[in-house]
Amino acid sequence: MGKIVVETCEIEGLKVITPTVHGDSRGYFCETYHYEDYKAAGIPDIFVQDNQSASRRGVLRGLHFQIDHPQAKLVRALRGEVFDVAVDIRKGSATYGKWFGVLLSEENKKQFYVPKNFAHGFLVLSDYAEFCYKCTDFYHPGDEGGIMYNDPAIGVDWPIPEGMEIILSERDTKWPEFSSLRG
Repeated sequence: MGKIVVETCEIEGLKVITPTVHGDSRGYFCETYHYEDYKAAGIPDIFVQDNQSASRRGVLRGLHFQIDHPQAKLVRALRGEVFDVAVDIRKGSATYGKWFGVLLSEENKKQFYVPKNFAHGFLVLSDYAEFCYKCTDFYHPGDEGGIMYNDPAIGVDWPIPEGMEIILSERDTKWPEFSSLRG
């Protein structure tokens, strides 16, 4: 291996990945994904779809998941800075309902691996951010699920600076509380 550094998280399955970056006076180069390296690091997934979004400061996207077609994701910030969060929604998991967050930025080039059956979201901390993610299943529009981003039962500690206005999509204002998943 050696091309990536993989940090395990308190929640089993989540991983923070730092690629090796080669830089000089011209700029930099880094390999953002190599199947064999990721497989050796315990991420043998086959990714079938890449997505990219652009958002301004204060945009919070999440917490989302696919119900019948769960997706593992490998996410990173291409531009700007985001606080990225995964919530364990694996029924029977010892960490069910627990969350983990990581700062992803253009500067640190870190990636976050989120396995299947986690709710996922991020908050844009910079003036502008471009965010991309690889997914292990295709997006199915009728298969969307979500949890309120500020549900006290989960208690995500979003790093919201004083004076920042949180900007949500209409859909993200209507997600139910985490307790609705327990049925």
